[in-house]
Amino acid sequence: MSSSPTTVDEFLPQALRFTASAELVDIGANLTHQSFADDLEAVIARARAANVTTLILTGTDLEHAQQAVELAKRTPGLYATAGVHPHDASGWSPALGQAMRDLHQQPETVAVGECGLDFNRNFSTPAEQERAFEAQLGLAVESGLPLFIHERDAGKRMLEILRAWRDDIADAVIHCFTGERQTLHGYLDLDLHIGLTGWLCDERRGHHLRELLGDIPLQRLMVETDCPYLLPRNLPAKLKGRRHEPALLPWIVKEIAHWRGTDEAELAWATTATARRFFRLETPS
Repeated sequence: MSSSPTTVDEFLPQALRFTASAELVDIGANLTHQSFADDLEAVIARARAANVTTLILTGTDLEHAQQAVELAKRTPGLYATAGVHPHDASGWSPALGQAMRDLHQQPETVAVGECGLDFNRNFSTPAEQERAFEAQLGLAVESGLPLFIHERDAGKRMLEILRAWRDDIADAVIHCFTGERQTLHGYLDLDLHIGLTGWLCDERRGHHLRELLGDIPLQRLMVETDCPYLLPRNLPAKLKGRRHEPALLPWIVKEIAHWRGTDEAELAWATTATARRFFRLETPS
């Protein structure tokens, strides 16, 4: 990697070479994050220039879910999820549940979440997390929407809960998967989808994921930035500001393809087809 910081714009021509101009879907972009407030339109324009044409904006609490839905309403190619992250599960209430139910009825909302369990930080207690998660599983059953799930250091309990609900929920993706083989196979056995991020591109902590990539069927695999977090460490130069954004998704595709031994364009086409099917998105004409 070059020692001279550069801008995302300088990466765009190479991004297109990775995917042979296949359109990509970023299934997890936190574009309501404050770091995008000053240049959001430019961020979306760069994503489109990199052929990341569809963005699923992550709603992690009521405020950000409402912002994501409003942004999706006025921007073609953008959609939203609506849920309460396990970090904020202590604030779950019937009123919050009703507000989420209202958002799930909006045509721009394509999934329930980000919801789930995080026993790594426990900003909310495990009991509070499970209460909020099961309430949102109920909302997913009610709405018929798929689930956008967060899980960290909680694979065993997550699998127990999802096994009990699996016959009732439409579908689910474990977003930003970072777990171990046994947990991965548990999710695959439940016919769940897996979202992969720039975590895989981090040589300091992503090694074990590389060995698991071949276990994930292409029709269950989707890609995401989880921006502004998890900036890929396989970029061709040091990036000014170090903020991740959707235009950099092709570098995640590149890394996955390398470790799967798959053609980059083939992986791009496959993950896009899977995402469009999962989120029930119209195929562009």
